[in-house]
Amino acid sequence: MRVLVVEDEPFLAEAVRDGLRLEAIAADIAGDGDTALELLSVNSYDIAVLDRDIPGTSGDEIARHIVASGTGIPILMLTAADRLDDKASGFELGADDYLTKPFALRELVLRLRALDRRRAHHRPPVREVAGVRLDPFRREVFRDGRYVALTRKQFAVLEVLVAAEGGVVSAEELLERAWDENADPFTNAVRITVSALRKRLGEPWVIATVPGSGYRIDTGDDDG
Repeated sequence: MRVLVVEDEPFLAEAVRDGLRLEAIAADIAGDGDTALELLSVNSYDIAVLDRDIPGTSGDEIARHIVASGTGIPILMLTAADRLDDKASGFELGADDYLTKPFALRELVLRLRALDRRRAHHRPPVREVAGVRLDPFRREVFRDGRYVALTRKQFAVLEVLVAAEGGVVSAEELLERAWDENADPFTNAVRITVSALRKRLGEPWVIATVPGSGYRIDTGDDDG
């Protein structure tokens, strides 16, 4: 398990990190909100432990960001604010659990393991088609057993194509499902992203272009 601990008290953050390591839980520390957002953008975490009152981007804003991202990362609020109203607002923001300071490390560990078990029951299935194995939970892709590093956008596009299981997906649908609502409908971003994705996956090409229709995973089931 790998967790992100967002805590601006250095001694507490380091004590939590060291304690979690003894429980075989890897922990990265962010001392402020901006660092937390940066770490979330480059790493995959199983759980986020958020102090609400931190410098920079607030813990509440980070919680909103995690929920909006759609990654499904469970959030454990860790804070000195123990009033019921504080807890209620935290849950409304998307928190899955709440632990008030001071706390026992053992209780934190138990709550983290409970959240991880709960998440495991809701993990999306690993999909495999035409030698491409896509794990949406771990955000990993393998081609014939070889790990393929993808950008977030490339992963999003491949996820849509793999889910179609060889069916044709139009450029418009890819734009709608892999980009946000502000995407320019006349952009060539889809073509550029698919081209880069095709190269990342390597030869023989697994993504076929269907002229006038869109793109599909070439499953080899027909001559198309």
